[in-house]
Amino acid sequence: NSSETENALAQQGRIDRDLQQDLLQLRSMPFGLLAERMQRTVRQTARELGRSVRLSIDGENLDVDRSVLQRIAAPLEHMLRNAVAHGIEPPEQRRELGKPEAGHITLSLMREENENVIVVADDGTGLDSRLIRLKALRMGLLAPGDALNDAALHRLIFAPGFSTAAVVTETSGRGVGMDVVRAEVAAIGGRIEVVSEYGTGTTFRVRFPLTLAAAQTILVEAGALYAIPSTLVEQIQEIGPDELSSAYAAASIDWNGTDYPLHYLPRLLGQAEHAAEIVRHNAVLLLSSGENRLAIHVDRIVRNQEVVLKSIGPQLSRVPGLVGATVLGTGQVVLIINPVQLHAGGRILSVLGQLPPQQVIAPKAPSPHVMVVDDSLTVRRVSERLLAREGYQVSTAKDGVDALQQMQELTPDLIVADIEMPRMDGFELSKQLRSDARTKSIPIVMVTSRMAEKHRRHALELGVEAFFGKPYDEEELLARIAELLGEQNVTETETTVDSVAN
Repeated sequence: NSSETENALAQQGRIDRDLQQDLLQLRSMPFGLLAERMQRTVRQTARELGRSVRLSIDGENLDVDRSVLQRIAAPLEHMLRNAVAHGIEPPEQRRELGKPEAGHITLSLMREENENVIVVADDGTGLDSRLIRLKALRMGLLAPGDALNDAALHRLIFAPGFSTAAVVTETSGRGVGMDVVRAEVAAIGGRIEVVSEYGTGTTFRVRFPLTLAAAQTILVEAGALYAIPSTLVEQIQEIGPDELSSAYAAASIDWNGTDYPLHYLPRLLGQAEHAAEIVRHNAVLLLSSGENRLAIHVDRIVRNQEVVLKSIGPQLSRVPGLVGATVLGTGQVVLIINPVQLHAGGRILSVLGQLPPQQVIAPKAPSPHVMVVDDSLTVRRVSERLLAREGYQVSTAKDGVDALQQMQELTPDLIVADIEMPRMDGFELSKQLRSDARTKSIPIVMVTSRMAEKHRRHALELGVEAFFGKPYDEEELLARIAELLGEQNVTETETTVDSVAN
């Protein structure tokens, strides 16, 4: 009868949930597995800068999803290097300030509701609002008359290219830093906050999902069905036609004193042909990701639903704002999106290939594709921006194995590689490329801190076309890349950076 059927379905549901929890547990790893890596990062940075620093780690026994742990490791390293380079004062300065000679950094993991929270705190100098304002004015992020409080000024450190370092070094001053960290955190559906008091220290708080295998989402309909992670949603509103028209006229919605830029979701995705139907009660979601805010108008809110994340492959994995995909019980494939990331990146995209008419342009020959292979997240981002600014298509790989895996599906026109990398170093990667008929003619440029003659000679023997030392001169590197790609004729001149002749 129906009662027995309902009981059987309820029992099956409980079994499914228990099985899912067991599977998620198998994906988990203790946070403490990162401890030695983080300690080593702090020790090396402190030694290079002549600082005395102690790192304390809390929450080592808490489990974290394996995928999340792998993605969050590089941003944490960057934040710890920043804490040593920008936060902790030299020992003699700390003595003059009445502080202990050794600086103290804490790295803590805790659980709050349905999120993991990592806190990175130091007892160093703190953020200097005056320097941040001056830099922001020079970069055009602020107008001379703009009045921002300290908290708003501190959020400017996440702007692309922002740095208050007086001298460019391997550790700081290259203008690629916290914006990279924020982008990486956003890529796992997280957000980052900063609190600082000048002279006392700085605290970064990173919030991210418990797992990347499953997520709580809100299914919405807006030309098509989409899933939006629940962690992004601050509030859901139903507003009338007049209020919606006023909000569109103002291009934003005010909630609790904060402006949320308003967009119709299909427009944000580039579906210009889909028109919104204004009804008596119109659904608007107020979203936040990190310091970014957004209000999206959708046709209908379907329901809350926990979904299992599916891989979307390398072609779509790099699309900004596309978190993943899932398959509903009906068999329908639904994209999981982060509209805030789309809006914050200034991109109007369509992952379905539907572009608004004003974005349709005449086809042109594709620009050369350069692959950057380096185990340092910062170096990859610096190089990616440098090359993209010159008009190149750019892909990145964290080591030789990752590069070869990607090259099963794409063939770059040139490779920029480091030597020292885990799993497969630059020398072995070069050897593998030169032994394959498909890749043996791809020019290789090595950019490395290992500048001994034996390393240059070994690179030459492997067929590497150019050899640059870190830190390198950007113009010289770009000129050599352009020459190797045949884009221009470059007259070779004597420089302080050695190149291996063809």
